[in-house]
Amino acid sequence: MIKAMYTAASGMQAQQTELDVIANNLANVQTAGFKRSMTHFEDLLYTTLQQPGAINSDGSGMAGAQIGSGSRLVSTTKVFTTGTMSQTGGNLDFAIQGDGFFELQGLGGGRVFTRDGRFFKDANGDLVTAQGLKIVPNIKVPQEAVRIDVTADGTVSFQNGETTQEIGKLQLIRFVNPAGLSSLGNNLYEVTANSGDPQSVQPGTEGAGTIMQGMSERSNVDVASELISLILAQRAFETNSKAIRVADEMLNTSNNLSR
Repeated sequence: MIKAMYTAASGMQAQQTELDVIANNLANVQTAGFKRSMTHFEDLLYTTLQQPGAINSDGSGMAGAQIGSGSRLVSTTKVFTTGTMSQTGGNLDFAIQGDGFFELQGLGGGRVFTRDGRFFKDANGDLVTAQGLKIVPNIKVPQEAVRIDVTADGTVSFQNGETTQEIGKLQLIRFVNPAGLSSLGNNLYEVTANSGDPQSVQPGTEGAGTIMQGMSERSNVDVASELISLILAQRAFETNSKAIRVADEMLNTSNNLSR
């Protein structure tokens, strides 16, 4: 009965973690470029009362008897499916239709990556994020530019009256395992050993997505699916808490047998 309490408590902790992840997904349902997270659990060690496959005296095999010890969190992974596209009309709003990330220069000079393609011009005309991080390779918009145009392959040009001039090309970064990236917050990711090395490619080539100007990629969170998972987590939490109460009542009954 004591074991049942610890086992059920591990289940409650697992469902609490599931709830935390679901809550974060729902909180970011309107966050541009956000990717939902999934939880992965595993069962804990087993107490073996009778080894499965043990041989009886007559040569027959036993079914065995093992009692588990609950569950625990193994990992949380990002699901990098493309979110729906929302039209913004902004010249500096770029959405990636397909695979790939924009590379940014981190505040400490390191390499960080994002799916959020909403950019702005700083005082020098450089394209930056809302946090002031410059896009790599750097794109500088001349002061005389009236309009910025970006093609599907990432070619950036500006118009000044009747003149059109190319000022750079957007590059996308691909990873062998994007789910292995480390989330930094602020819609940013960084490389880990599990993600593989970043591979710079031209949009629309080598499996990379294309650029859509005047669009923003919305979160890939499905509210209906998250609500279903939320209800399941709540029911599982309640059931595990009930198992603890029942085990406590049984233990109390056992303690009172001698009275």
